[in-house]
Amino acid sequence: MGFLEQAERLRRLPPYLFKEIDRQKAEVRDRGVDIIDLGVGDPDLPTPTHIIEAMKVAAEDAANHQYPSYSGMNDFKYAVAEWYEERFGVEVEPEKEVVSLIGSKEGIAHLPLAFINPGDVSLVPTPAYPVYHTATLFAGGESYFMPLLEENGFLPDLDAIPEEKARKAKLMFINYPNNPTAAVADQVFFNTVVAFAKKNGVLVCHDAAYTEMGFNGYRPPSFMEAEGAKDVGIEFHSLSKTYNMTGWRIGFAVGNEDAIAGLGTIKSNIDSGVFQAIQIAGIKAIRADQACVGENMEIYTRRRNLMVEGLRNAGFALDEPKATFYMWVRVPEGFTSAQLASRLLEKGVVVTPGNGFGEPGEGYFRIALCQKRDRLAEAIDRIKALAL
Repeated sequence: MGFLEQAERLRRLPPYLFKEIDRQKAEVRDRGVDIIDLGVGDPDLPTPTHIIEAMKVAAEDAANHQYPSYSGMNDFKYAVAEWYEERFGVEVEPEKEVVSLIGSKEGIAHLPLAFINPGDVSLVPTPAYPVYHTATLFAGGESYFMPLLEENGFLPDLDAIPEEKARKAKLMFINYPNNPTAAVADQVFFNTVVAFAKKNGVLVCHDAAYTEMGFNGYRPPSFMEAEGAKDVGIEFHSLSKTYNMTGWRIGFAVGNEDAIAGLGTIKSNIDSGVFQAIQIAGIKAIRADQACVGENMEIYTRRRNLMVEGLRNAGFALDEPKATFYMWVRVPEGFTSAQLASRLLEKGVVVTPGNGFGEPGEGYFRIALCQKRDRLAEAIDRIKALAL
């Protein structure tokens, strides 16, 4: 491989956070330490049976073995439109304002290729899911980082964006309920975003992967509920977290017709769409009784309550999350995020240091509630044993 020189776009990438965590985990595991992984947001709960059964039947149908439509089966897109109207009260035109995705990450990563030219700016939150920034880099653009600070409820301060950056911006990424902070946004904030986008000619890209993961009856809103949002926005959803389908790779985007068309053009030149049997399973997931989603949240609620109480008893400061299956925990005085994560890893507890999501994440660490309660209780015992 010595004769191959990587492209500049790869050399510009920041280190991938979870690659280094995996390396450290392997070292600790090789020493015989039992690992409790609270680092990655990958549901440990199984995909509901009715979705699996729909997939089995569809996979045996030879009609589904050929290339699918790159933009998605009409039946899938109509199911999405029906769900949007029922869930959010928002009407979308299935054949022009919906596109299927090979998971929402794929759509988010491809969108800048449709709208960013070299030198253009994306407004990117930090700390944040890394794909917003890396997708901008791949398209030749530049990221202007919008700090998400606790004193602002982990919402970006749009008034703090320099006018020059706002004028150059083509895209703005937002994500609520938020990964990694678990913060939520309301319609007042979304209305402010619409006004900013209209003033500056910015396409808003809302990553809405966690709207179905609200605690205690809280139902997170859609950006598309804001007046005028469809004029300036595209919203990405995933079936991954809602139905425990991370490995299935299916999601969708809805919103502005031109944004959907641009993303669709990129996809038609890069991928060949989602396997139809998986789309049929997705239709079943969306249209079936949603009791399974409520059952998931009951499990996550018990896990959240256990961890909130346990961490507070261990001396940690944190807010009880209203949504997502993440917890954003303050690091005790005298530690950096990385130092605290390393200390916990020595005890076999994997957490994600907040600075790995961006500089403003320093001073926090993220926990994913993707372990059974007995393992979470064991993690709490190990954390208490450190006497931090």
